[in-house]
Amino acid sequence: MIFIHPLWVIVVDYVLGVVMWTLIGRAAMNLFLREDSEFFFMRFFVRATDPILRFFKPVTPAFLVDPLVPLYVAWFFFMIRFYLMPWLLGYSVMGMLSFPLESDIAQFLYGMFR
Repeated sequence: MIFIHPLWVIVVDYVLGVVMWTLIGRAAMNLFLREDSEFFFMRFFVRATDPILRFFKPVTPAFLVDPLVPLYVAWFFFMIRFYLMPWLLGYSVMGMLSFPLESDIAQFLYGMFR
């Protein structure tokens, strides 16, 4: 995958992908635990995503319940990765599993279970 795209594309996509999946992880953990939980994974998700949620606060609708806010913000990162990145690279469509982060993970898993 690294030879298909320039290195900066891979790095930007990996950063955006990790942020997106961390926000999704926080929303998923919030189904089972409160945000002030002492569980170390929840503390990590809260500490890692609070600055991002504060940054997106001006564009976050007030009617959203708090547990859905990380999913709403993760949607922005998905849209950037799905629409803005291909447009900046000059592609019209990148296709399913075209995100470098998810493609590399899928290739690793396919290789493990062959």
